[in-house]
Amino acid sequence: MTDVRPLGDDEAAFLAAARSGDAARFALVTERHRRELQVHCYRMLANYEDAQDLTQETFLRAWSKRESFRGHAALRTWLYRIATNACLDFLDRRNDRTPVPFELPETGSEVLYLQPYPDRMLPQDPQESVVARETIELAFIVAVQHLPPRQRAVFIVRDVLGWPASKAADTLELTVASVTSALQRARVTVRERLPGRRLDWRSPATYELSDDERGVVRSYMRAHERNDLEGLTALLRDDLRFVMLPERGTSVVTARDAVEGWVCGGLFRRGHDDWRCVATTVNLMPAAALYLRAPGDAEYRLFTIAVLRVVDGRIAELTGFDAAGKPWLGLPPTL
Repeated sequence: MTDVRPLGDDEAAFLAAARSGDAARFALVTERHRRELQVHCYRMLANYEDAQDLTQETFLRAWSKRESFRGHAALRTWLYRIATNACLDFLDRRNDRTPVPFELPETGSEVLYLQPYPDRMLPQDPQESVVARETIELAFIVAVQHLPPRQRAVFIVRDVLGWPASKAADTLELTVASVTSALQRARVTVRERLPGRRLDWRSPATYELSDDERGVVRSYMRAHERNDLEGLTALLRDDLRFVMLPERGTSVVTARDAVEGWVCGGLFRRGHDDWRCVATTVNLMPAAALYLRAPGDAEYRLFTIAVLRVVDGRIAELTGFDAAGKPWLGLPPTL
């Protein structure tokens, strides 16, 4: 049973907008929650474009259900409930889509539709928006996708949003016992996917990259721009985990084998490629946007974005995403 609570300013404004039937006023009240809801949808779906669509679907559902809101729960909680269920409905339909897989080397199992999340679209206040670096990093997003959808929702609302079991049960139309059981199973899976990581995801985290991470990104870009394959090799750990989406499969390879593979695959042509790079961040992780100028072209064109996980001054994981035609990344298409 939902506890009756004092009506806050946010809820009062929402109720006034809902009762007036003024869609513009309603949108103004709910818009302030857009970014945090979009991050929530991204954790559920692992795909930025789908998260955008489902956030908009959340607002459409909220408008259609506006008369059911009585202010007994916080507006923010009510919107999260709608967003969670919209994502679950979407996941039920997504099996029909052509997958873009991200395979984990330990199991070969696939995580579908992985896309990076542009940091400029994150909420401004990490404490209010429950965005900690660990819960938006690619490794976390991939790990959570291995949970069945409803178990995934339980894990996110309980361990990321910090909701009590009773609220999670009400949102997902489950019993408290079912929520508790699902959370226990989910924690085991996430712990296996993220060995050595903590499971308390709600403690404050900083957005700032470390000096180590910044230095590695600079060196990585410099090696690209100079076609310095030896320098690039020196930046990579010998147990590098590498994937270039949308191609299938993650590889665990030595640094030299990785670079030689890029050369053989046409990503580098020794001494002939003309690269320019821009340092950036996505998923609160260090990244480099790579621009390539083709022979005879006057401009460098956005080619890919390389997302790096840096451990002890070297690159432990490199995830490359096709960046062309994705204006939501906030990167200029040409230099």
